[in-house]
Amino acid sequence: MNISQVEEKVKALVGTTDQAEFLFNLLDCYGKPKASVTRLKMIGKGSYNLSKNSNEVLWKKQVYFKETKSDQLLSVIDEMKHADVVAKHQPRFIIAINVTHLLAIDTKTQDTLDIPVAELNKKFDFFLPWAGLEKTQAQGENPADVKAAEKMAKLFDLLRDNNPAITKEEIHWQNVFLSRILFCYFAEDTGIFEAKLFTNRIGSSTSEDGSDLDDYLSRIFDMMNQESREGVPDYLNFPYVNGGLFADKLPVPKFNKKSRAMLIECGADLNWSEINPDIFGSMIQAVVDPSQRGNMGMHYTNVPNIMKVIEPLFLNELKEEFEKHSDSKTKLEQLLLRLEHLKIFDPACGSGNFLIIAYKELRQLEMGIFKRLQELSKDGLIPLSRIKLSQFYGIELDDFAHEIAILSLWLAEHQMNVKFKATFGHTNPPLPLKNSGNIFHGNALQESWEKICPHSDGTQIFVLGNPPYLGSSLQSDEQKNDIAHVFDGIDGYKAIDLIASWFYKAARYIHGNNTTAAFVSTNSICQGEQVELLWPHIFHQNVEIGFVHQSFKWENNAKKNAAVYCVIIGLRSISNHDKFIFKDGLTQKVENINPYLVATKRNIILSKRQKPLSKLPQMTYGSKPTDGGNLILEPEEKDALEKLRPEAKKFIKRYIGASEHTNNKERWCIWINDQELDEAKAIPEIRNRINLVKEFRLNSTKSATRTIANSSHRFGEPRYVATNSILVPIHGSDRRQYIPFGFLDKSFVASNATQVIYTSEVYVFGLISSLMHNVWIKASCGKIKEDPRYSSTLGYNNFPVPPLTEQSKEAISNLVLEILGAREQYPELNLSDLYDPDLMPPDLMDAHARLDAVVERCYRAKEFLNDEDRLDYLFKLYEKMTGTKNA
Repeated sequence: MNISQVEEKVKALVGTTDQAEFLFNLLDCYGKPKASVTRLKMIGKGSYNLSKNSNEVLWKKQVYFKETKSDQLLSVIDEMKHADVVAKHQPRFIIAINVTHLLAIDTKTQDTLDIPVAELNKKFDFFLPWAGLEKTQAQGENPADVKAAEKMAKLFDLLRDNNPAITKEEIHWQNVFLSRILFCYFAEDTGIFEAKLFTNRIGSSTSEDGSDLDDYLSRIFDMMNQESREGVPDYLNFPYVNGGLFADKLPVPKFNKKSRAMLIECGADLNWSEINPDIFGSMIQAVVDPSQRGNMGMHYTNVPNIMKVIEPLFLNELKEEFEKHSDSKTKLEQLLLRLEHLKIFDPACGSGNFLIIAYKELRQLEMGIFKRLQELSKDGLIPLSRIKLSQFYGIELDDFAHEIAILSLWLAEHQMNVKFKATFGHTNPPLPLKNSGNIFHGNALQESWEKICPHSDGTQIFVLGNPPYLGSSLQSDEQKNDIAHVFDGIDGYKAIDLIASWFYKAARYIHGNNTTAAFVSTNSICQGEQVELLWPHIFHQNVEIGFVHQSFKWENNAKKNAAVYCVIIGLRSISNHDKFIFKDGLTQKVENINPYLVATKRNIILSKRQKPLSKLPQMTYGSKPTDGGNLILEPEEKDALEKLRPEAKKFIKRYIGASEHTNNKERWCIWINDQELDEAKAIPEIRNRINLVKEFRLNSTKSATRTIANSSHRFGEPRYVATNSILVPIHGSDRRQYIPFGFLDKSFVASNATQVIYTSEVYVFGLISSLMHNVWIKASCGKIKEDPRYSSTLGYNNFPVPPLTEQSKEAISNLVLEILGAREQYPELNLSDLYDPDLMPPDLMDAHARLDAVVERCYRAKEFLNDEDRLDYLFKLYEKMTGTKNA
């Protein structure tokens, strides 16, 4: 069921007074099968109701419900919450109800509901999990990570003031220095070193002015690479670390009083044991170079966003498996064995943040399984972790980021070993460092993924990450070569986004193997022409979309936010397993997800079409002046010319583009037909403007512009037709339910900043002003951020319209006149305001709603349930009209 259906059913339910049937009717509202509800009502053998009390219903995994006359509902539900049957049968919801009120607990999220029964429709979303629409639980950002990034940025800025880094080598030295400092902070707060050893030694062993701090740091770095401690003075006595981190003797930055104080402050004021290791790479890649800080989001994916990838990719399913078999020792052992043979592979791993979070989550799950096995076992189980860093694979182009990913994985392992010891009493020693993870330095689009992370029997591989994404116009020569390598043998790839290469390479890697993948991407690869360029090649690998996070704003709480609209797309081999769409905190189970990332039954892909598929008039661009501004008049120029030369009025027309149309702005243009040229040139002011146009065109560097200099009285590209027309704004708004088209008479000249349909057929305006058309445009055309960009070749020309009777055309035309009339009632509002969903006048909204009803009846008699239903029908009709087969 969808949300709107549920809402309507709950609204109808609260209007009834049948308390005895309340729960059963409520379950029906959320689409629970009637057969199941019938068995729940049964008494005795075969009933789903496990309660023996007449005023209670207990449905395993679903609901524990109690009807009472007591006005002490809090006491009632508290008693229910702690009942043995809740622990045994794990109902999702606990509900207590009396004549007037309802209390409920969601046992999964621990959310609570306290509401009058008559107002339940206002909070109908509380029980949406019954309808398969799960409430997403986003993990919050760790404040310690953000604070650490801020402080380290200040430290590095101070160091850069005294230690300018110009060459790549100098930058590398400073990067290595920062990684060593970060390790020392982490080590002194996590038990690897003595508590605050590094910070306290700096404070007590170096001068306040910082003059000797570089020498001291150099000496202790040497000490951490030296096994022997014979004859070492106490102030230099740091543990042996090795593992490559301190192997190279590199220059250390010079310090002054201020930078020394900040170095000490970073250690003293922060508890680095709370830091996520993934922040290491974030700081190193963004903090070390202030010019990169605005792009931090390109390097550092925060934990909540990482969880949006790994939870639906593999973590949710593993946790569900644990919950499902929590009473079976055999099944839990099998799950441990499965964890031991997983591989996690990030082919664009950067500093390793996806791998780190995946590792930590799997270790946490493993600990939960061990604890449960200890509860079930009678032979004193002594657990040892089976999850190893060797199960984690990555490829990174930047050598330093590749090194930091290895270090950060080790730090994550240490954090989890500390947790493991706190729970089970033992773990591996932290020092010396050992090599960790299969992190390779190289170009993932050129390297063989199979060689780096090979498939093998009994092993399941999960590919994940946040690869770079650049449109074709922004790609470097090297990146263009990478794309050419990936799409070798495939035509038409040159206009494709860089991110598409990762998806296609992942699809080939998945093909025929026990592998799934999920990448973060800009939403562009699921819009406009990118769909046809990429997705047929993915589907030909017998790969489908298993889940998607629909477009959302990608932000981080780091020094500067990345503000990009992204999607997360999961790929897998074709299967019968459930598919999920995540949007605005809800999870919806669907039958299929098409490459436009909406729920339809078909994977139809739209091709550019030069003429309308349906019986609609042609759409074209408006007229382009190419005039240096000399044929265009601002309102005051137009008024002055007409006042001075009244005879000029016949050569002036209203000039309108999308901006003028939606914001009620005036501009005018000089429009001269060839047969009127002599008459027009008799007006000195017009003749002067014509001469200026000619001069502008003759001076152009473009031969095509110089060619039209002799017809300088005309627009460079005149497309005006002396008839009524429909003005089509190119740039729309995702917030609008309807596109504010303009209906113009022949006194208007549409500019090249808009598209236009020259027609006097009023019903055409009604068709494209409908919700059906707007839903189609939002799905089929490209976008800027979340706002659709109207395309004639992809959107309008592909828009499927059934054959219309004259009666239908007349009914649509009459409603168009009502819409235009309603607009005219508000001359003080421009179209941007009129079509703002928060400001739209009721009569205009009503006229559009009635138009929608008429247009939708042209498609089918049955009412459409929602936009997904509309899209599914439109794609089905498109398939029928074009003969297109499922991609």
